[in-house]
Amino acid sequence: MNIKDHASLQTEAPYYLPLGDEVSLFEAAYRARLPVLLKGPTGCGKTRFVEHMAWRLFQQESLQQIDVPLVTISCHEDLTATDLVGRYLLKGDETVWQDGALTSAVRSGAICYLDEVVEARKDTTVLIHSLTDHRRILPIDKTGELVSAHDNFLLVISYNPGYQSVLKDLKPSTRQRFVSLEFDYPDESTEAVIIAHETGVDESLAQRLALIGAKVRNLKEHGFEEGVSTRLLIYTGSLVAKGVEPRRAADIAIVNAVSDDATVQAAIADIVDVVLP
Repeated sequence: MNIKDHASLQTEAPYYLPLGDEVSLFEAAYRARLPVLLKGPTGCGKTRFVEHMAWRLFQQESLQQIDVPLVTISCHEDLTATDLVGRYLLKGDETVWQDGALTSAVRSGAICYLDEVVEARKDTTVLIHSLTDHRRILPIDKTGELVSAHDNFLLVISYNPGYQSVLKDLKPSTRQRFVSLEFDYPDESTEAVIIAHETGVDESLAQRLALIGAKVRNLKEHGFEEGVSTRLLIYTGSLVAKGVEPRRAADIAIVNAVSDDATVQAAIADIVDVVLP
């Protein structure tokens, strides 16, 4: 299980450029302790947004009393309920219970972020239901314990509805337990600002990379659904900042990374050739 703990020692806010009213809406949801669903394409900033909001709330709220205010769990098909809730471990001659990441967050009052939740098995996601209504409890079958969520606990999940198949979608019984914030890629000028900030490249190159992003996403009209993520545009800029020639950086971070389909790669390469001759 891929789990990241974001400790309270971070002194600067993770960079996030708001695209709308998502910051104030998340803060309102947190104050009401309403579980939050983030929907949007891959690499559009959902995870960075959660990290940014955890930092803001850590500065403003009683999250300051928590050693680890944000626990991020990257979901996958092998993720089990035991991974989230906990398990018995042998320690010397004793059998000792060890809380899983979700249980630790529930007890401490951290924000728990389940990234790409539909990648987890259905029997795993069902266990969050009792945390997302008036009960706010987590049953631990192996110990017989009902863990009441700390007052500060908040559950946040994310997924990419455009990428998931019918077999990998949120059930209504899960979806309707969350308030939903929709994310998308930023407009061209905003994306250029983000690329420049994250990579340190000059404004001119950042604008050209953002233009590539906009043009590649327009290929949706020709059957290419995914587009190119802001993350990959930042990767391209980062390579250039480390001395890689811009056209070559775009080859490995955009053209070859977005798709294995030769036709799609050729179409994207044509766009790159025009913008980065």
